[in-house]
Amino acid sequence: MQSSNLYVGNLSYSVTGEDLRELFSRFGEVREAKVIGDRGFGFVEMGTKEEAAKAIEELNETDYEGRTLKVSEARPRQEKRDRGGYQKSGYKRY
Repeated sequence: MQSSNLYVGNLSYSVTGEDLRELFSRFGEVREAKVIGDRGFGFVEMGTKEEAAKAIEELNETDYEGRTLKVSEARPRQEKRDRGGYQKSGYKRY
């Protein structure tokens, strides 16, 4: 494991960042916990890589608030790509 940042998916829409903080704190220091709007996922930053690995091992595929959690190492954010739009390529759309 290279990072202490975790992706948490398949969350119930009622789950808050504070709920995530409480859930993950059993495995070590939680530096940050946030839910992304009402999209059903969030991110947790653990204190160490070892704590993050333990949280994945213990929480992935477990039931939380009636949903089966998907917990994995968060991937680095990628730049948004141009999807072939006319304006960005220099062509005008008529």
